[in-house]
Amino acid sequence: MSEMAPPTSKELVSRVYKMIPPMLGTFHKGQLGRVAVIGGSEDYTGAPYFSAMASARLGCDMSHVICEIGAGQVIKTYSPNLMVHPYLRSTKSASSSDTASSLAQSVIAMLSRLHVLVIGPGLGRDKLMQDTVAEVLKEARKQNIPVVLDADGLILAQERPELVKGFELCILTPNVVEFGRLAKSVNLDMNEGEPATRCARLAKAFGGVTIIQKGQSDNISNGDHTAISDGEGGLKRSGGQGDTLTGTLGTLLAYRKAYHDRIWQHENDLPEKETLALAAWAGSAITRECSRLAFKEKGRSLQAGDLTDKVTEAFQNIIGEKGSRL
Repeated sequence: MSEMAPPTSKELVSRVYKMIPPMLGTFHKGQLGRVAVIGGSEDYTGAPYFSAMASARLGCDMSHVICEIGAGQVIKTYSPNLMVHPYLRSTKSASSSDTASSLAQSVIAMLSRLHVLVIGPGLGRDKLMQDTVAEVLKEARKQNIPVVLDADGLILAQERPELVKGFELCILTPNVVEFGRLAKSVNLDMNEGEPATRCARLAKAFGGVTIIQKGQSDNISNGDHTAISDGEGGLKRSGGQGDTLTGTLGTLLAYRKAYHDRIWQHENDLPEKETLALAAWAGSAITRECSRLAFKEKGRSLQAGDLTDKVTEAFQNIIGEKGSRL
């Protein structure tokens, strides 16, 4: 995606379409995505569910939620389709022997079985939870596992930017307020320039991470290449809609891995850096379409779960199933 000649939405869709695996009988369980959402605390159980279910609805084979023990039993009741692992502990629920390092080990042991991590939905700001997830993030980076940071997960980037600086497989998804906090953490003045330019500056300041700056239009940049996702969305700003974005990104990043692993025959003409940008743009475009569809049906009563129900239809509208179009 070049700043000199910004691609059209039609061109972007055509490129994303190449990256989406077809549905083949030769695939086995897990090849089309093993995504884990790390979040969920005593106070916030809905967010990780919405994220993991969006991932599943987009076609991820195995959707996991790694959460605090107080959230585990609650999230298990939401859907039997999710695998819920109550490995995290807050300061309140931890035993005297629990440390961030020791608690992180159960999650780190899972990493070899996962394709993508989504960190933040419902995580909360408890120090032990934040420190534990920081340890997991460090290890995921060492293992080159793509990571999506959102909501309370962005606190890690704000307060400890070294955790993500230069980590090109990391996608940050800030809203307006979070974007400002991220800019402040790296001493950037964001009072001048167009929104897309500011997004590019922040991405570059973080060493080439991909940033999806959410807003009336979503600005997407890795510092070198920038695109805008401006498809029509809904007019209701209920909480939890960003969780659909993170889950969608998780599955698209898993599809990206399947593409580069060449688990099906294709032209192999998409470079790795481009597919990362394409996943970011497609996640935004699909989520905006979910919002449009849900708002059309529900109007001002729209809630986050209404977007979850529209993920499959939104994917069909924006990208289309393999074999369904020429």
